[in-house]
Amino acid sequence: MSSTLERHAVPVGELLVGEGPAVVIGGRVSLRRGQALEGATLVEPSTAADLPAIAEHAHAVVVGASWTRDIPLVRAAAGLGLPVVVERRATASVEEWLGLADYCATEGDGRVILCEGGRPDLALMRAAKAASGRPVLADVSGDVGLSAAAVAAGADGLIVDASDVGADRRVAEEAVALVGALLRDEAPATLPEARQAIDRVDAALATLFERRAALAGIVQRIKPVGGFAGRDLGRERALVARMAVRAPSLGEERMATIMNAVIEAGLHLAEERAAR
Repeated sequence: MSSTLERHAVPVGELLVGEGPAVVIGGRVSLRRGQALEGATLVEPSTAADLPAIAEHAHAVVVGASWTRDIPLVRAAAGLGLPVVVERRATASVEEWLGLADYCATEGDGRVILCEGGRPDLALMRAAKAASGRPVLADVSGDVGLSAAAVAAGADGLIVDASDVGADRRVAEEAVALVGALLRDEAPATLPEARQAIDRVDAALATLFERRAALAGIVQRIKPVGGFAGRDLGRERALVARMAVRAPSLGEERMATIMNAVIEAGLHLAEERAAR
């Protein structure tokens, strides 16, 4: 069995949507809105006449929320041989959503991804993922500020506007990298995948180190005795003990070495800034 199947991930172009890292997809278009098919990743048809072009050019077909009850078109879209992204109708229950996903899996080759769009109900999205085991996407095109919450709620990927290559897409990418590194378990199967997972964790660590240094600088300005002379070794030992509970494989001794380096780096930075 391939690693893709073992990890219950659905390939969409060069991306894997499912267990493993969350992804950002920026190529969703709707032919119902007159958008161009060229360069698209996820494509929603307007009529059955669109399906041959979608089969040739797209990486996945979208069963859009506005026409989930158009069963002939749903059946035809599911039978294209592409992964099928099933978007929830705004009034649909989890059971209705998953029932439609099961129908598409039966009519197609089983590669189905759930999608929560519009004004995403993240709790419902999480429930659908837990009940079905299928990968889920959150379309945050309408509010990219939901990106971090969507990843925290279990989204396997975020959909952003296809034309967005600016700040909004970076917000989504940061959510995937940082929140995903903190909350998503990964079991990479290859050396490149393992290194990419480490890169995501390192990005989260760097962000947290920077934030910790800023907070430590505030403490140094408030304390009556600052710098290295003001170190509270008892508090540091208690800190290390608490952290070792979260990192039992490292243990207190290794964690003490790591945190001593972090604390000293922050103190050096505080002293440098005070001397300016």
